[in-house]
Amino acid sequence: QVQLVESGGGSVQAGDSLRLSCTASYRPYSSSVMGWFRQAPGREREFVALIRWRGGTPLYADSVKGRFTISRSTATYQTYLQMDNLVTEDTAVYYCARGSHYETDPRSYVNWGQGTQVTVVS
Repeated sequence: QVQLVESGGGSVQAGDSLRLSCTASYRPYSSSVMGWFRQAPGREREFVALIRWRGGTPLYADSVKGRFTISRSTATYQTYLQMDNLVTEDTAVYYCARGSHYETDPRSYVNWGQGTQVTVVS
């Protein structure tokens, strides 16, 4: 199975930006959907954004729409999450995942990375 490795997390001030990267061990199937999810302490894992590997219109959670941008590079097998204007509520462990369906439910995703911590302080 494809291995996914996230990077780019860290601790930032509110209003700052971060870019997360997710590197796949090999090229995902063209029918794959790449998603970003996050999980804050004591909360369930929630959908953040997704994009089809072959391209097309991304989908965002309402809470990040207009601030986060998902993209992917077919040349480097990477999926990115550009996060701008971060707020304290964005603090969570962020996970990259691969699935086969255009779904926001994390249960639809088969392959997961280990997660990267994002902490936003005021």
